[in-house]
Amino acid sequence: MASLAVLPPPLPSPSPLSKRRLSFSSLRLRASSSSPSPPSPEPEPKVVVTRARGKNSKLIDALVLLLLPAKHDIHCLEFPLIKHTKGPDADRLSALLRDAMFDWIVITSPEAGVVFLDAWKAAGKPNVRIGVVGSGTASIFHHILQLPDQSLKIAFSPSKATGKLLALELPKFGRTNCTVLYPASLKAGNEIEEGLSDRGFQVTRLNTYNTIAIQDVDQMVLKQAVSAPVVAVASPSAVRAWINIISNLEDWDNSVACIGETSALAAKRLGLKNVYYPANTGFEGWVDSIFEALRIHNHPQKGTEDLTLKIMGANDILG
Repeated sequence: MASLAVLPPPLPSPSPLSKRRLSFSSLRLRASSSSPSPPSPEPEPKVVVTRARGKNSKLIDALVLLLLPAKHDIHCLEFPLIKHTKGPDADRLSALLRDAMFDWIVITSPEAGVVFLDAWKAAGKPNVRIGVVGSGTASIFHHILQLPDQSLKIAFSPSKATGKLLALELPKFGRTNCTVLYPASLKAGNEIEEGLSDRGFQVTRLNTYNTIAIQDVDQMVLKQAVSAPVVAVASPSAVRAWINIISNLEDWDNSVACIGETSALAAKRLGLKNVYYPANTGFEGWVDSIFEALRIHNHPQKGTEDLTLKIMGANDILG
């Protein structure tokens, strides 16, 4: 069994002075880009971001904001490993929300949240009580919750962001059959519905979306990706896709920074060596784990002797 390494607490937010330095730096970059000097070569990527295309900008912006004030050079390479498609039950979700009442709607990933919100709006925005697995998933509902007279309420999140604890801790109301609607990824396991059913909940699972690996990979971009110190992944599916891509590269031993425990354990089981994930649930913790992986890469003598698995916390369950 791999030993666990305790990492330092998340870095504090950049100071106002740091933010001013970032603004001035950005201004200088814009000014220099308009000069007649020849373009400089593209820097080598430090972090590979792998979410579905169009969903990496928030992470890239966060890394730039965190690392530039600290005088770190960083270049992110967008290299999508997965894409989301409709699941076999996608078209049933809005009708079920319109025609039936559930004590709980359980949402366990940001993508499940996005799909659910579309169906909920199509169903006429019925009153729903939502249980989420972690703050990353809860953030999908943030803009909806700011609107007045909301019929959607986030009412539960487990003490630790895992499916097992969600199934153990979800409050059960006094009625005999406490009902749960669980819109999920086709690839998600059965831990949640089995755990809830064992406690007497009546669970309806709908496989509303699927996560599939990208098939066509640009070989030049792949060459850049495998040379980067850190690959950031947000789901077990992304881990599996990366493993398939590098299966012929026996000497690849750079770091993988995972969004949470589920992805980190999948990475370890599949043989990856330097695996990080955050102590604090949520998006900010993921950024911290990427930063820590970069720190160890840049200053290996300051790291721990056993870098096999750096399990620091947990986050959301993605398909």
